[in-house]
Amino acid sequence: MDLLTQDEYGAMAQTLDFPSGAFIDGGYRPAISGETFTSVNPATGTPLAEIAACDGRDVDLAVTKAREAFDDGRWSRIHPGARKDVLIRLCKLMTRNARELAVMESLDSGKTIFDCETVDIPEAINCIKWHAELTDKIYDQVAPASDDHIAMVLREPIGVVGLVLPWNFPLLMLAWKIGPALAAGCSVVVKPAMETSLTALRLAELASEAGLPRGVFNVLPGGGAEVGEPIGRHMDIDMVSFTGSTTTGKRFLGYSGESNAKEVVLEMGGKNPAIVMEDAENLDRVAQHVVNGAFWNMGENCSATSRLIVHRDVKADLLARIEAHARAWNVGDPLDPETRVGALVSKAHYDKVCGYLDKAENILFGGTAEGGFISPTVVELAGNDHPLAREEIFGPVLSVIEVASFDEAIAVANDTDYGLCASLFTANAKRAIRGARVLRAGTVTVNSFGEGDMSTPFGGYKQSGFGGRDNGVHAHDQYTQLKTLWIDLADDADEAVS
Repeated sequence: MDLLTQDEYGAMAQTLDFPSGAFIDGGYRPAISGETFTSVNPATGTPLAEIAACDGRDVDLAVTKAREAFDDGRWSRIHPGARKDVLIRLCKLMTRNARELAVMESLDSGKTIFDCETVDIPEAINCIKWHAELTDKIYDQVAPASDDHIAMVLREPIGVVGLVLPWNFPLLMLAWKIGPALAAGCSVVVKPAMETSLTALRLAELASEAGLPRGVFNVLPGGGAEVGEPIGRHMDIDMVSFTGSTTTGKRFLGYSGESNAKEVVLEMGGKNPAIVMEDAENLDRVAQHVVNGAFWNMGENCSATSRLIVHRDVKADLLARIEAHARAWNVGDPLDPETRVGALVSKAHYDKVCGYLDKAENILFGGTAEGGFISPTVVELAGNDHPLAREEIFGPVLSVIEVASFDEAIAVANDTDYGLCASLFTANAKRAIRGARVLRAGTVTVNSFGEGDMSTPFGGYKQSGFGGRDNGVHAHDQYTQLKTLWIDLADDADEAVS
């Protein structure tokens, strides 16, 4: 897709019709309380829309409608090929409305239009299409049994699912969840982040237009205490999939234990290391990967490269190249297609990241913060005990830690509460494989920064994840239950063995 000019995107932004109601049982409606909250463009502070502020009563209504839809089989029991057809139609509608979704996402989140147009919206479409195509291609199994029995292992949709979304990739993370959940036959109740509710609401409308039955896809804007906690505690929700901070994610484990012991899958924070050894080839290319990993999406990325663990022999050369590449990551108007670093998602989050910059004792590059925008920043630390090395900043800040050996690098990398992603740059194949095996992370890349693709599972070790994985065939596991069907074939029931 060819990008527009800044003026053209600005003109388009003026014509958008923003959704404002909750989406329940196939249509928009106000919150039962009548309350609203203001969606604000973080780059300008301009109000975008007054959106329904839902609470527990809206959760009860949405769950009731979702349960009705699940139990009567309007989606859960239709042929998998029919579900696939609806999801493919949704992808076509998303493609037709891709530019609208991209501009809406940029305005709502502060993300650059460049990323929205070239990454977020295309990847969201690809994700739903990938899972749609898988709908009628996941087979049940026949287990080994005696001649007098047939043992079948069946997959069934888990039921009504609560999907709690983050604000950093609003539409893409929604796609990561509804792709496998809807493909499996579940009904969903979605809670988008308050900061970024618009595209989730618009997507629900497109799904209805594509033929998704009413009640199957519900979206409830609102706060964590008002909507998230009632979803977590609801006695008629069978499973919750959450993406967000580790602190918030842990609460859902408590909600589950205090309610109906619902299944919980958590994709949470990260403090991801990039290890660069003295034998790494092409330091200029290494610097490009490190800069992309650290500053893409303003560093508001759970898999962001936030710790550079670099061998002392190449540190100076690598840092010079990192600074050179980081200068190309200009800060500016998110609707300018030349901008690479947009606004942080909210004033509260901007203040939080600025608080970490205040703790930095040795800023090597960047550190400029003004009006919701923070420039790419590189900070050198004396060791791995500093708050900038231990805590998830979720901003465009790269912390540099010097090491003297491969073993020290691995030890520092693993010395964290998190375990989402890690990168290792080395020309030694044995060292690369050995390092990848011992790094405690759900995704390890060698000589690159990345997250895999839609075919590979995404999730973390330790406090980065719990209960399952997004993406790949494995994502379908979290939205299905396994049932054993044991069939007795013996002629004489008295001789049958149970």
